Amino acid sequence: MTTQTVNTQQNVVKDLRKIREQISNEIKDMTFEEERAYIDKLLAEKETSSHNSNTATSGAER
Repeated sequence: MTTQTVNTQQNVVKDLRKIREQISNEIKDMTFEEERAYIDKLLAEKETSSHNSNTATSGAER
């Protein structure tokens, strides 16, 4: 394992912790139903963005 690999892994861990803290702060006062709706919204946005990027890639290959 090289130094760059270790640094990259450490950066990933820091980024994931930052994201986790951000989500925790956003949902700390929500009820279960509100949290569920929030997560569903995030997942829908992710699916939409990944679908759009896949469509753009497919169109470029034609």
